[in-house]
Order: sequence, then C-alpha cells, then structure tokens
Amino acid sequence: MVNKWSVPYPAVNGEEPRDVYLYLPAGYDAEPDRRYPVLYMFDGQNVFWDQDATYGKSWGMERFLDTYEVPLVVAALQCNTGRNNERLDEYSPYRFDDPQFGHFDGHGDDTMRWFIQEFKPFVDANVRTLPDRAHTFIAGSSMGGLMSLYALFQYNHIFGRAAALSPSIWVSPEKLKSLVARSKVRQDTVLYMDYGSREMGNHAGMRRDFGAFGAKVMGRGVHLTMRIVPGGTHSEASWEKQLPFVMETLFYDLDDPQESND
Repeated sequence: MVNKWSVPYPAVNGEEPRDVYLYLPAGYDAEPDRRYPVLYMFDGQNVFWDQDATYGKSWGMERFLDTYEVPLVVAALQCNTGRNNERLDEYSPYRFDDPQFGHFDGHGDDTMRWFIQEFKPFVDANVRTLPDRAHTFIAGSSMGGLMSLYALFQYNHIFGRAAALSPSIWVSPEKLKSLVARSKVRQDTVLYMDYGSREMGNHAGMRRDFGAFGAKVMGRGVHLTMRIVPGGTHSEASWEKQLPFVMETLFYDLDDPQESND
C-alpha cells in the first residue's frame, strides 16, 4: 500500500509543495509488533505509479514489493520539476557546469539535510521502522544515484546501505573519489551500483570513471556489487528490471531483529 500526500519543501527557488510517497509492506497491519527497514528514494514521482512518472513509466516498485512480499518500508520524495533544470541543482552535492544546461551551484547537501533532519524523523515517528543505520537504506537513479552515493559516504553514520543506478558520477568524479577517500566509512557498508551497456556513451569517459570510482570504493572495504547491465538504458523501464539485484544486495546477510527475538 502506498500513501501519498504533500509537504512544504525548502526548494532552491523557495518553499514549494512536494509529493511524498510512503509504501507499507504487505502484512504491515496484520503484524502490529513487527518493525521494518526503510529505503529512502529520490525522484519519488517515478518510483511507484506510471501515471505520476515524469516520462509515463515508473519503476513499478509497489508491484514488485507486493509480488515478492519484501519486508520493507519505502519513503520517497518528488524531485524538483522546474523548467530551469532545478533538479540538477537540488540533486548535486557539487557545483558544476553542463554544456547544455549551464551552471549549477549544487544544493545537494541541503537536500540531504532535509532528508536526515525532517524526513527520516517523521517516518521513524509515524511508521514501525528499524531506525538504526544497518536498516536505513537510500537509493536513486541518474542524479538521484549521485545523491545516493553522496549520502552513503558523507552520512555513513545514518545510511548503512545504498543503491545507485546509472549514477551521474560525470558531474564531479574527482570530488566523489575524494569523498570516498576521506569518508569515515564503516566496514559493514553495502553498495549496489550499475550502468546500462547502452548508456556508456552518454558522457565522455563514463566506463573509465565508473571503473576508477568502483576501485576507490572497493579500496575502502565497502561490500560492493557493481554491474554493467547487458542492454541496459538510462530509463525507468531498465531500472525496474534491476530491482531483484538491488533488493538482493540491500538485504544480503542483514540481521532481522524479529527473528532473533523469537
């Protein structure tokens, strides 16, 4: 079941209403003593329903989670859909210049602080979550994938596991690698990361930068699952197909407090 409502959000152009999506797993009401891990996601309008999705195709996350009865809460926030590509500003931790869209100051850390200071406390207070780091995940695609990487390494004390699909590491690959190098990353950190084979030419040096970034991550002892998806594209339809791999990685060898208490 997905609940949807609007919240005031401090966007780059001033406060504006944003849609929030909250998925509760099958059996949530039937097991009133059970608590669940939480997956926070970017581009919330694209996560669950095709009718809300920016390009008419979602990840189909509700259908997938219900079908496989995944014991997971998903909390997602709509992105900035402004005509001036404010999403690139809101979802980048770094200043950067794009030859097509121009200069962006990078308010990604402001976005993350809202997730940590406002969104997560609200979810933990109103849903039966497992709020500890080990059971707090974050995921996204494209610029949302970049934000997921930033969240995992900049706020590793909050997020223990992440998934970054087709992450926009082209924004600032050297700054990302520097972040990984200096991050106080814990040795139980888990990361899923991929690119589609048919999107590798979208930006110069993507395959090289992807490999170099992966090597830097592995060097920090992170449990990394890294893939080039055969025939994969930069699209929700392709990311939906990767959900089995994402969930297998996020849940792999994860302790279930409910089982230990039985």
